[in-house]
Amino acid sequence: MKIFSAQQIYQADKFTIEKQQITSDVLMEQAATKIFEWIHARLRGTSVNIQLFCGIGNNGGDGIALARHLQEHGYAITVHVVNYSEKRSKDFLLNLERLKDRKIWPNFINTESDLPEISPNDIVVDAIFGIGLNRSLDDWVGQLIGHINASQAFTLSVDVPSGLPLDRAPWNPKYVIESSYVLSFQVPKLAFFLPDTGVYLNQWEILDIGLDPEFLTREEADYELVGKHQIVSLYRPRLKFSHKGTYGHAMIVGGSYGKIGAVQLASNACLSSGAGLVTAFVPQCGYHSLQTAVPELMVLTDTDEHCITEISMPFAPKVVGIGMGLGTKEPTIKAFKDFLKQMESPVVVDADGLNILAMAPDMLKDVPPQSIFTPHPKELERLIGTWKDDFEKLEKAKAFSISHDIVLVIKGAHTIILYKGKGYVNTTGNPGMATAGSGDVLTGMVTGLMAQGYTSLEAAIFGVYLHGLAGDISASQNGYEALKASDIVNSIGRAYVEILSPPDVEEKEQE
Repeated sequence: MKIFSAQQIYQADKFTIEKQQITSDVLMEQAATKIFEWIHARLRGTSVNIQLFCGIGNNGGDGIALARHLQEHGYAITVHVVNYSEKRSKDFLLNLERLKDRKIWPNFINTESDLPEISPNDIVVDAIFGIGLNRSLDDWVGQLIGHINASQAFTLSVDVPSGLPLDRAPWNPKYVIESSYVLSFQVPKLAFFLPDTGVYLNQWEILDIGLDPEFLTREEADYELVGKHQIVSLYRPRLKFSHKGTYGHAMIVGGSYGKIGAVQLASNACLSSGAGLVTAFVPQCGYHSLQTAVPELMVLTDTDEHCITEISMPFAPKVVGIGMGLGTKEPTIKAFKDFLKQMESPVVVDADGLNILAMAPDMLKDVPPQSIFTPHPKELERLIGTWKDDFEKLEKAKAFSISHDIVLVIKGAHTIILYKGKGYVNTTGNPGMATAGSGDVLTGMVTGLMAQGYTSLEAAIFGVYLHGLAGDISASQNGYEALKASDIVNSIGRAYVEILSPPDVEEKEQE
């Protein structure tokens, strides 16, 4: 699913109005009707006080039109117009007159007004600001928003939480609606998925308001939301007359004294993701534990007992995943540098491999094109420098990815994969995966997919989704707090099964 910018959404509105030969207020009515249908399907006439806070732009017009539908179906409503400007949109004024024709008189709130009383049992509809917000809020409007947040009422936001800009962090974090639920028109917004801005909404849902499909199909987007449909299209089924050599020989390089478990997790994940053969290269201290813990694994060792000093590959692996538990001792740095100079095919670099590159950025020139980096936030900061907000982070990360021709996997609640200036936002995963070793598992999975012939970008997108889904399956059985990285490995098979299950099978399982 594409994620459009505010400007692209305005273009979609304009295209729809011109092609379908409708007026803008018809499009607004379609949006209001969809919101009403969503509410009515859940409340079914329940006696509850609904307070609508409407701005004086098009988002407010949506709220005013919604109020009319709610009143016509017998709901108890109170309409507040947040009078933050002398300018009013044409469609807001049109719907305001329609509301007054039905003898519904809004309460106009301005800088001198007392804040309205809101009960925790009320439902608040937030339609103050939409996607066009491009300036900081006046203090009195911000205080109204703070008052709504403090009420603890269920808050339903129209399109976006009011006060949340789409292309930057909020000017004042306290002046943003904390939405219980967001009904977003036609496409999701990037701000929903970033740490700085995603915290302002609990859940969201897309409403199809009738924007023209021709525009939605042909318009390119800088970001896409990755769901099951996209993953199924990437999946490569296994052939009957195949063998372990068909699915590649991967090599996992890493480990140091006390950190061999990272290699064990990555190697096991690599095998469980479908690699035909996996060899681990570790210091001598890791030999016995790996041979015992993962009997399917082949193990090679360095001459050093405690750390890697020279990476010797007596065969040509299809792909190498490197960095987990590696350490940053001087002999290891030299070994990594020599390794990069001899590699021609893409590699997967994680953890201390990334830290070494941050310490010696001149080594980046030797990283093979289309390699995959999988940094957590601190590792990313070491690579690209600090950022003022998540939007600047993404721009700097995009530039880094383009400059070095790498696939950059920015790990987080919604992991984002960047390549050639385009971003892919993942939809699986949960807070339980914020645990030691989870990133090692991801690196192993991505390496295993590349061994099977997936391109770097395909392996990153598929691997991140599969990793998150395996974590979701594990969390559903063990809870967030008890989730361990090894549980994620053990759930990879079930994640594959779920991806390949047809919808009717999934529905039966959920019943």
